[in-house]
This record gives sequence, C-alpha cells and structure tokens, in this order.
Amino acid sequence: MSEYRLAEKPTLDALAALSYRLLSPGVAMAMREEENRVILKPVLVEALQALNGIDAADAEAIYGELSTLSDNEEWQRKLRGVYSRRLTGEARDRPITLIDFKQPDRNSYHVVRQFRVAAQRARIADIVVFVNGIPLVVIEAKSPLKASNKAEEAFEQIKQYERDIPRLFSSNAFSVITDGVRTEYGATGSPSQFYATWPDPWPRKREEFPDDLSRDLWSLLKPSRLLDLLGHFIVFETDPQTGRKTKKICRYQQFRAVNKAVTRVAEGKLKKGLIWHTQGSGKSLTMVFLALKLKTHLTLDAPTLENPNILVLTDRIDLDDQISKTFVACGLPNPVQAASVSKLRDAVARGGNGQILLSTIFKFAGSKDPIRNSENWIVLVDECHRTQEKDLGAYLQATLPDARFFGFTGTPIKTTDKDTYARFSEPGEGYLDKYGIDDAVRDGATVPILYEGRKTDWALEQAEIDILFDRWFVDLPDEKREELKSKGVSLATIAKHPERVHLIALDIWEHFKQVCQPDGFKAQIVVIDREAVVLYRAALAAVIARDLEKGGLDAEAAQAKADAMIACVYSRSQEDEKPSEDIHVSGVREDLVEFYLDDDAEKAVKKAFKTPGQEPQFLIVCDKLLTGFDAPVEAVMYLDKPLKEHNLLQAIARTNRTCSLVSDDGGEIEKPHGRIVDYIGVTNHLDEALASYRAEDVQNALRDIAILRNDLKEAHARYARQKRAMGLDGLDEKAAAYAVGKLVADGREDDWFELQRLARLFVRTYGDLSPDPAILEFTADVKWAAAFLRLATQVIEKDESVDHRSYSGKIRDMLEEHVHATGLSTTIRLRNITDPNFADDFQTEEKSEQELQEAFVRKAAELRRVTRELVDKNPSQYGRFSDRVLEIIRRFEEGQIAAAEGLRDFEDLTGGIDAEQGAHADLGMDERAFSILRIMEAMAPDVDHPTLQAAAVAVGEVYGRAQREQPAWYFMDAYKRELKRQVRRILTERGLADVKAIRDKIEEFAEHAYAGPH
Repeated sequence: MSEYRLAEKPTLDALAALSYRLLSPGVAMAMREEENRVILKPVLVEALQALNGIDAADAEAIYGELSTLSDNEEWQRKLRGVYSRRLTGEARDRPITLIDFKQPDRNSYHVVRQFRVAAQRARIADIVVFVNGIPLVVIEAKSPLKASNKAEEAFEQIKQYERDIPRLFSSNAFSVITDGVRTEYGATGSPSQFYATWPDPWPRKREEFPDDLSRDLWSLLKPSRLLDLLGHFIVFETDPQTGRKTKKICRYQQFRAVNKAVTRVAEGKLKKGLIWHTQGSGKSLTMVFLALKLKTHLTLDAPTLENPNILVLTDRIDLDDQISKTFVACGLPNPVQAASVSKLRDAVARGGNGQILLSTIFKFAGSKDPIRNSENWIVLVDECHRTQEKDLGAYLQATLPDARFFGFTGTPIKTTDKDTYARFSEPGEGYLDKYGIDDAVRDGATVPILYEGRKTDWALEQAEIDILFDRWFVDLPDEKREELKSKGVSLATIAKHPERVHLIALDIWEHFKQVCQPDGFKAQIVVIDREAVVLYRAALAAVIARDLEKGGLDAEAAQAKADAMIACVYSRSQEDEKPSEDIHVSGVREDLVEFYLDDDAEKAVKKAFKTPGQEPQFLIVCDKLLTGFDAPVEAVMYLDKPLKEHNLLQAIARTNRTCSLVSDDGGEIEKPHGRIVDYIGVTNHLDEALASYRAEDVQNALRDIAILRNDLKEAHARYARQKRAMGLDGLDEKAAAYAVGKLVADGREDDWFELQRLARLFVRTYGDLSPDPAILEFTADVKWAAAFLRLATQVIEKDESVDHRSYSGKIRDMLEEHVHATGLSTTIRLRNITDPNFADDFQTEEKSEQELQEAFVRKAAELRRVTRELVDKNPSQYGRFSDRVLEIIRRFEEGQIAAAEGLRDFEDLTGGIDAEQGAHADLGMDERAFSILRIMEAMAPDVDHPTLQAAAVAVGEVYGRAQREQPAWYFMDAYKRELKRQVRRILTERGLADVKAIRDKIEEFAEHAYAGPH
C-alpha cells in the first residue's frame, strides 16, 4: 500500500495536473480488445480520423497495421510522420499523421495504472502514458521506504517487462522509474547506467515546483515537451563494427542547449552562440540533436527553418571522421563529407538547400569568395577555439558572411581568447549554454579526476635542467657528459634517462596492479616523444615479465604475455629506417619500425583496448590519442610529458568517462574516478596551467588525492558515530548483525538504513583510495564493516546479500579472506534445494542458539529463492509453498517459534516441495501436463480427479504439438486463437465451469512452459 500512496499516486496526481486523463484498468481493457494488445483502439481511430480527415474504415485498417508493428525504430519513424499508405478510393499513397507535433492540444493524452499485458509471461506495468492511444512511456513506481536499492529494483522491473511483454515497448519512447522522490529515465533497452535524472527544468526554475517529482515529470512528460523529446531527441546509433543499434535519448543539458540554439535561429535576430559542454558529456550527440531539430523542426514553424543548409566543421581529420560517423550512424538525412570548399560550392549548386555537409576548417584556408545565399547556412563548429588559428576563422567568415555560427567546445574558453568569443558569442553573452566539469561530475555524466604526484625527485623543472642533468648523468665520464651538454641539454634528454625510465616503469606496474588490474580497468601512458614510447615499452615489458616469472610462468610465456599487454601508438617518420652508427639510436629506430601500427592495426588495437577483458591493458602514446579518443575502460593516465592549458585539459579527460564492468562473480563494478599519476611535474603547476581560464570554469578540473584522504577520514568518523549510537561498539560482526536485527524489529529501521549507507560509503571510499598508505589505519574497520553489512542484510531482509559484489576488486579479495576467517562464508553462499548438503542445517542437535539462528536465516533465504523460482513457473502449483515460507519467517520474527522449530518446519516444507516435484511420475504424467492439472484442481475443485487428469493430458498434448510444429506459436495471434479453441473444447467436453478463466490461466502457463523449440 505504501508503494501506491508514496510513489504511484503522487505520480498519477502530477500527470493529471499536466492534463493527462486517468483511465481505470477496466476502461482501458475495454479499449484494447484483448489483453495481449496494447493500443487503445478507439482513441487511436478517433485521432487518425481527426488528424487526417479519413473515414473509420481507413482508420481501422491503419490501427490493424500498427498493432502488428514490433520494430521500435520503425515506430519512431512513423510517429515522426514518415508514414504513408494507400487509402480507400485513392490512386496513390498519402502521408498519415499519428501525432500533431505543432498543435499539442489536438492530441489525446491518457494514463493507465496497473496495465496488465498477456504474453508468454504476463506482467503488470505500474503506469503507462499514452498519446493518441499509443503507449509511449512506461513508469515503474517503487516505495521509498524499502531498504533495497529502489532504482535498481525498479530498473530490473523495467528490464523484465521489456523481455516478457515486448509489445508494450514496440512504440515506447522511453521509460521512467521513480520512488516519489527520485526520478530517472532511459531509452528503450538502455542498461541501468544510462538511466539519468533531469534536474534542470529549463526554461522554468526549480523553485517554481512544489517537489522534485512534479519538476521531473513536468520536464519529461508535459505534453509539449514529450512531443519535443519524441520528435527531435531520440536517435538509433549503429555501431559500424558490429552493426548493432543502440537507442539514445538526450540528457537535459543537450535538450536545453539545442532548444536555445533553435530558438535563436527561429527568431532570426541573433546569429551566434557558444556552447561549452565538458568532454565526456555527449557533445557530438548534442550536435546531432541540433542538426536533427534544425532539419525537421516538427514542433515549430519559422521562415528561417524552412529548408536550411547545415555545415558541420571540425579542426582535425580524425574528428571529422568521428563526427561524420556519428551523424551517419544516427541516421540523419543526407550527411555528406565535403573534401574542399570547391566541393562545398558544387554541392550547394547541385543540391540546392536542405543539405547537411561535413568538412574540416582547414578546407577554408585562402577562401575569400562568398558562397551564394549564405544566410541560409547554419554552421556548427566543433572545438571552435582551435578554428581561429592562422586566420582560418576569417576565411570561414569571408566564405559564409551571412551564416549563423554555433561554436561547440569540450573545454572552457580562455579569458584571453577574444577571437573565439567574437566569432561565436553575442556581445556580453559568453556562453549560450554551459555544462561544466562540476555539472558533469554531479550528474554522473563523467567521473571526477584525481591526481597524484609520484616521487617528487622525478619531476622535471626546465629552470633546473643543468642540476638535473648532473644528478641523472653523474655516472658518465666527464667528456661524455660535456659532449651531451654541448649538444644542448633538453627536458627530453633527462626524461629518457634509462634508469629514470626503468624506475617509473616499475612504479607504473606496481600502481597499476593495485588500482586498475583487480577490476579490469586499463591505463594510458603519455611520454615526451616517439623515442620515449619505445623506451617505456621495453622497460615496462621487462618489469611485467619478471613479475610474471615470479608468479610461476616460464620466461618465454611471461615475456609473450607482457608484450601482449602493451601497445604503442605513434606516427611514423622517414628517419626510422635510416641506418646509424650509434648503437643506441640504431636500436631505437629498429624498435620504432617494429612496434609501429599502420591504420588498420591501430584501429584494431584501439578497439581491443576499449574492450574489457582483451589485451592490451596499456597504451603508450606521445601525441596521438590525447584528444578525441574515448575509452571508458581507461581509468588511469600516467603522465610523463609536459602539457599546458587546453592540451592538459583534453588529455586528462581521457579518464573521465563513466564505466561499469562485470566482475567474475557477476557483480557490477563502477569506475569511481579517473586518475592522473604525474611523473613530470605538470600538476605541481596546475594553478598556473589553468590561470588563463575563468576560475569557475576550471574549478575541480583535477582533485588532489589528498582530498580523498580527508574524505576517508570523514566517512569513517560518520560511520563510527552511527555505529556507536546504535550500541554496536565492542561487538563482533555476527553479534552486531543480530543486535541490529532486533533494533529493526523494535522500529528503528531508519537507524539501520543510515548505518548501512554510511558503512557502504566508508568501504567504497577506502577502496577508491587504495593503495595509498593512508588507508592502512582503517583496514581493520573496513573488514568489520563489510562483513557486518553482508550478515546484517541477511538477518534483516531474509535474502541473499550481493552487496559485496559491488566492492572494488582490489579490496574484494581481502574481504573474502576475512569473511571466511570469521565464518561468514557459510552464511552468504546459498545452496539450491538439489545440493546434497542442503539438508545439513536441519541437524539441530549440538548447535548453539546463534548457530541455529544463522542456519534459520540461511534456510529462509534459500527457500524464498527456491519458491520464487517455482512460483514464477507455475503459481497454482507452488504458490502454497511460497506462502508457507513467508508464514514460518513471520512466526519466527514475532517470537512465536524458536530457530530450531522453524528449521523443522522448513525441513517439512522441503519434503513437500520434493514430493510435489516428483508427483507427476507417480501418476505417469508428463511434468508440464501435471502442472496444468494443478491449475485445473485449484480452479475446478468440484470436478473428479480422473476427469481433470485426462483433460490436463489432452491440453498438454495440444501445446506440445504446437511447440513441435510451430516453436514461435506464442507470437502468432491467429495460431494462439486456434489453440484456445481446442483447449476450450477439451474443457467444455469434460464439463468444467468457468472455462474462459481456466483457459487463460493455462495459456499463461503454456507460453512459459512450451516456449521455443522442444
């Protein structure tokens, strides 16, 4: 009831306030014809007639066509108006409108709660939102009082619906999960990490709304905004490698920026805008959404939007290729790459207006003649701050003097960069839209970046170059040292000293083993030049190979494995293949030739690096892959190259992408942050490097790891205070878990929730900081907290705890060892009823009360899981066992029975389940037919058993034959109707009453039990 009161009803109320009409489940069912249909037929038919001026017969025919359409992308096209068909009495196809985007009031908006869909496994969605009778949004509401992870629970429910009742998601735009307080949304089929909040209700203010739920639902589902999202902010992106399509929906900053820009074009007064969306927040996709809305503008009319040309410019070939692929992959109309300004002029002359062209800024060098009708051009410039160099901005302006210009950047613009502001900003405006570093971290669009300086004596200062030279080259003979000095001592000379490279390679490997490797994340090493790339490769491979040999590998296998872990990416030089009498130079050149990757090999390596679990684990670079290379699995950048300003910001952002990996035991590990490990001393001068930017633009661009040390101390202190307040100090993990169980039973559930939250934060922060020495004083407390959480969760929730699987791998092994030492391992590893050791807990003699309680908790969790799985197969057959488990648990919690008595009850229950699972053999029946018999027994208790048994066998034969002859029968409506007729005849001939209800129940079971090839 709390779920309805605290989450579902407030959602319905908020939707009613947005002019949605609430339909009861019964009224909605009457509009659907059958329970496996999801469109509200009379609503759609009426809308089709009104919007298209057609008669009822044609509208019915369109409904029939749409009701069988299952492809989500095709639905998207039809909803946007890419739909035509032949109507009665007409000679040619004509466009069909399903939704009026420009006049939202002409559409019908409904919402239905408890929307049941019959399918292989029938499901009931909490809330479904309809436009013109078409289901566009599914909302799953969960109680905010539940101890479990509400978002995860609701998300799993959505995924279950997508799997079991796919018809409801054929036309789906996106789904929403909410607990009445926090609301998240995601595109159809999205994994959980791509569900997000919508915190900014632009153009309104947050304080205009009574609560967050009202704000969030207004932002997403106000009819005009829902239509805008549907019309312009959903794309299907095709992976060029696999061909797999991914549906994507915008984030709030993309919606805001695009609409600001489109409004500016539509109004026709201002002609420029500068958009800063920090790296990793989807800037390329923002440009796609903007181009899509400028091109189609379904929701508004304006002379300036009638048929504009769109030119997308980048400042580098690889970015041009990247942007081009993104546009093509997202299915934008006619994106064409223009190789030169002359090609651009040809395209305009040949194709007229309405084109989308992609090119690089360098193509405009020297171009001064204006392109005709340039006022009809909208230019989107990526990384616009770099386009002002070498007069390129002036050439662009001369070529398109009357165009509208929108500049995009992934890094902030320097305060001194007057040209960029002049070219892309209206006077005094600065940014048209800003989504900064802190915004992205707060929203979880990117992860924060921590930096740490390693071994200050490795840092290199240009001003101290002679001192550093004497220190590092002290062992050289005087004449050799003077010879090197005479050639000019450079930073690169010092940086590439063999001993320094070896020491840093050793430090990198030890750091990587502790920080990245346990969870499967990867690293990039940035060095000073091409020679340093191969020097570091050799040193690191040698260090890794020696370590692997210590672990038991033979030398040859160790070296091969080490080499596979490392890849180098650098450009080729004509010098590489020249001979040299200098042995060192000759060796370096040979390595540069050996480890160079051509275009195809480089693409293959980058793809493998981006793929978790594949080699390589290290990429060593000097200039390449510092910008525009997105590999979310990259968690650390080891930096041994001086970088400044934009180059520094762009390079370190390689580590800020969010990433979630699955561990060997099935747990999900999220990358907590990126790390920059600085060997050259760049971050010693971070303030100086970023001084040319506005302070608020680069605040928290990098966070010193010392801050995380303070975070750990604070997290520990807050956790310790709560633990002390609950009287748990001095108790071991088990005793504390049972003590908390009693507190919860006495009504102190909120105290447990708070302790749970603080303990998890403490453990997670510890893992984030590891292997920093600052963690050592907290290790014992972390072990206690993690073990306590796992046992207490079982004691309180009577279910298997999987919290440990979300811990970082670098502390998971430590926790497993500790848990085993405390005896908790037997508590958390649940067994199946078929396990030969399952019955061990039923031996109650010679067990202490605490051991009996642990056994009861374990058996409760095991049997709840077993009965849930059985009930999912056949509620009629196994529902009573599930109810019995819950009843025994209730009696134990209320003190009516002791643990030993509860275990005896569980033992009887287990025997009953065993007997039920073997009962079909005693009657000589097929197991599935026996399950059908159980359904009939429950619904027709007055019919004699032989009659029911014969009917069950006959019905089982009907569905068994269907499975053999037509394995996909449950997707074929006509075939299913024929099966229903056969089942009805069998039941009627044997005199069963309420045939329709029994038949529907059997069909629900059969769609699960007789699915797929037999």
